[in-house]
Amino acid sequence: MKKFIQTLKNIWAIEELRSKIIVTLALVFTYRLGNHIVLPGLDPNKIELAQKAAKNNGLLGIFDMFAGGGFSQASILALGIMPYISASIFMQLMTILVPQLQKIQKEGESGRKKINQWTRYLTVIVTVFQAGAYVAYLNSPGYAEAIMPAYKAFFGFSTVVTLTAGTLFVMWLGEKIQDKGLGNGTSIIIMVGILSRLPASIIQEFMAKEQRGGGGLLIFLIEVAILVAIIMGLIILVQGVRKIPVNYAKQIVGNRQFGGARQFLPVKVNSAGVMPIIFAQAIMFLPTLVSFTNIDSAQGIVKIFNDHSNAWYMVIYSVMVIGFTFLYTALIFNPKQISEDLKRNNGFIPGVKPGQPTADYIGSIMDKITLPGAIFLAFVGILPGFAQRLGVTQGFSSFFGGTSLLIMVGVVLDTLQQIETYLLMRQYDGLMKSGRVQGRQSVSSSAI
Repeated sequence: MKKFIQTLKNIWAIEELRSKIIVTLALVFTYRLGNHIVLPGLDPNKIELAQKAAKNNGLLGIFDMFAGGGFSQASILALGIMPYISASIFMQLMTILVPQLQKIQKEGESGRKKINQWTRYLTVIVTVFQAGAYVAYLNSPGYAEAIMPAYKAFFGFSTVVTLTAGTLFVMWLGEKIQDKGLGNGTSIIIMVGILSRLPASIIQEFMAKEQRGGGGLLIFLIEVAILVAIIMGLIILVQGVRKIPVNYAKQIVGNRQFGGARQFLPVKVNSAGVMPIIFAQAIMFLPTLVSFTNIDSAQGIVKIFNDHSNAWYMVIYSVMVIGFTFLYTALIFNPKQISEDLKRNNGFIPGVKPGQPTADYIGSIMDKITLPGAIFLAFVGILPGFAQRLGVTQGFSSFFGGTSLLIMVGVVLDTLQQIETYLLMRQYDGLMKSGRVQGRQSVSSSAI
């Protein structure tokens, strides 16, 4: 405890880090405040009833989770950061698949600015389409009763404009956190939205187990212990790497010798991040569109795809996650490029010839470690379904795995790594007695 207090004092003593933390907290508070402002033309008193009656499953549940509950509350920030995430994912895939965009991205800072600007334009387009769909959702039974009759003629247009402005505002908050705050802004906003639902979910689960009686509180404690164990396992998955030894040839320039050192090429066990889970969830949601307006009467395959605790849903979902893991890893991981970079810098893998043999060797290692990583990722994805089958409430079960837990673990590790970097730069002790916190790439670029 004494060590923890001293670490907090060291963090607060660094003026730049203190300023970043204050700015981040202020912007996050602004985002959370906006989540509670209801859209114009809606009766706030009737929104709560509509929220309880709404069935936000599948992709709608993901939207509501990422928006911190703003989607079901019909707030001005109901769409949250998701349109920007969708645009970022699309542009990221295009820079991999389209050679012209690859050249622009390799132009350096100017190229990245162009890509970012196009991403913003695409965000506006995506937001307008999603806002139109959200207006149709608000006109469904439940929320339709909350629309004020005198405002009905203007409701559609005003809602699209408000939601588009709200998403651009959230995007701006994320960029400001990125520039003047701590951590990746988009990732922080997503994590805050997810964590905002955690206290209510824990209370709901506790009350459910307390009313159950007969050792219900003991079961609740066991659930919490299992959740902690899952988080520890997920940290291992996020940080797990396979180190490939790399030697660099010695070079003598004048009287000085360069190179000759032995280093390692870290290959992540889960290079795809949370992307396979998001892709699989989005596709699994499509069959439910057949009976979107009346889920309760859905039958057959639609019923299966809407029930996350269904055995067939878990099997199909696991297969899709494993497949998308290999697909996305192949898109973002280029062994040939790594081989060329090693050759250009006079590096080589011991016992492997430079060039194509090196690329084949790295590719084979990547295939070997991707399979167990993909299986574990699929297992994490279906854990909420198992939790529901074992009697955990739907809200609390979502934190036992899936997208929410992966994002939270990744963002926390990334933020802790940045804090530790500031501490070590000022010659303070790090956050851990041994070793260092290993971060990961931001959600917006590699995970979601």
